[in-house]
Amino acid sequence: MKNELNLVVSPEEAANEIRIKEIAAKQLFTSPENITFFKVLKRSVDARSRNIKINLRIEIYINETPPQATDYTFHAPNASTKQPVIVVGAGPAGLFAALQLIENGLKPIVIERGKDVKSRRRDLAAINKEHIVNPHSNYCFGEGGAGTYSDGKLYTRSTKRGDVNKVLELFVGHGADENILVEAHPHIGTNKLPKIIQAMRQTIIDHGGEVHFETHVIDFIIKNNAVKGVVCNDLKNNTTLEFTADNVILATGHSARDIFELLHKKNILIEGKTFAMGVRVEHPQALIDSLQYHCTMNDVEKKRDYLPAASYSLVHQAMGRGVYSFCMCPGGIIAPCATSPGEVVTNGWSPSKRNNPFANSGIVVTIEPEDYHKYAQQHGPLAGLRYQQALEQMAFMAGGGTQTAPAQRLQDFVSSKLSSSLPDVSYQPGISSAPLHSLLPAEIGKRLQMGFKEFGNKMRGYLSNDAVIVGVESRTSSPVRIPRDTETLQHPQIKGLYPCAEGAGYAGGIVSAAIDGQKCANAIHQFKV
Repeated sequence: MKNELNLVVSPEEAANEIRIKEIAAKQLFTSPENITFFKVLKRSVDARSRNIKINLRIEIYINETPPQATDYTFHAPNASTKQPVIVVGAGPAGLFAALQLIENGLKPIVIERGKDVKSRRRDLAAINKEHIVNPHSNYCFGEGGAGTYSDGKLYTRSTKRGDVNKVLELFVGHGADENILVEAHPHIGTNKLPKIIQAMRQTIIDHGGEVHFETHVIDFIIKNNAVKGVVCNDLKNNTTLEFTADNVILATGHSARDIFELLHKKNILIEGKTFAMGVRVEHPQALIDSLQYHCTMNDVEKKRDYLPAASYSLVHQAMGRGVYSFCMCPGGIIAPCATSPGEVVTNGWSPSKRNNPFANSGIVVTIEPEDYHKYAQQHGPLAGLRYQQALEQMAFMAGGGTQTAPAQRLQDFVSSKLSSSLPDVSYQPGISSAPLHSLLPAEIGKRLQMGFKEFGNKMRGYLSNDAVIVGVESRTSSPVRIPRDTETLQHPQIKGLYPCAEGAGYAGGIVSAAIDGQKCANAIHQFKV
């Protein structure tokens, strides 16, 4: 007999399979010996009180043969001779679109300006150690997209947009731990994602698709308001290539500024949109653990025997705008995510164990079109992009004209005081003291000061000079939207062009981008001529 139970247990009990069986057996009025198999379906931590609990939903088999393990292997016919579809971008949207196209009997041709996931590492090392930014291969561009080397969090609120479980199961089928199907906030980790992404690429190739790296789209082939392919620069050989197809999925990510500029130059409709910018804040992880797990710093180590590195989610309304935490990375590292020389951009990531000594998070302010109106007359729908760019260039100059980032102790920032010293941080290129309270535009800086004060009231001890802010966090989402029809998902002007995911303004994060990639692939299958 199979049963499902919801259990509320202590962290120690949650780590003890024998104890879980005993608790479950008591609820089912049976003996633990009668439980032949149990499986945790969902797990979450409830740390709202000092008496921390773990919520479990479990599937239990009583006096019954355990079920066979689920096969998550990708199965689909070979698509090598099928109708081609060009997928621009090999981030989560592009990769999951390609897999869905294969399932739908179409051949994906994936074009990625950056390098394969392994080769990217040398360019990331160059940013961290030599302050050299490769505009085609960096934390944002390359196989796997921005998420591959900046964390791999899989938490999403996009359950109404598509099948989240299918996305997670595809990750598991390509090497991710099955725990991502269980945890309330699943996380793969930057140290594990590269092999998973490589496995996805191999699946695409094995099933008849194509994947082209260091191939940069520089133009669209358009005839009679219908896309017919793309023109590319082969970055390895410095030659021009053309790929032809009647459908193009544009999954280029939130940082592909040249794509927005190309569309605008060709009079293809794009729009400015709301986005967010701010800073990265970094605390000692032990401090966040003590605040969230209601214990002293001395007791943190005991708590962490059974609990993960603590995270937080904070939001406040300041002067009519949202100030909120974004991409919180427990046990993480702040990364340099510029995509062009002359700018400083920060983001964060965590390894799978989340065992680094620092916790970092973006703290950002909602940016509305009225904030960047002074750029609108000259730049039109690219005004938000130029505003974003100006902030990143300010950070570059404030840090000394390298990837060294401007920084300030948190309490000093709130008090509008230049920091005379700075703590150790995880940001490898280094930090330098700067008056971010005056360098940031008032619409961002003043609201951040108000937000941090309120966060200090919500989490006593959060507003501390042991914490440091690092500028700037500016790539939370695209400042530009590429419009599309709500039913067919095609661009309203260009037949066969499918704006997709973060770069088009329709998703944010790995899972929601993957779902949007699948949706575009399904739309092509549904509406193809």
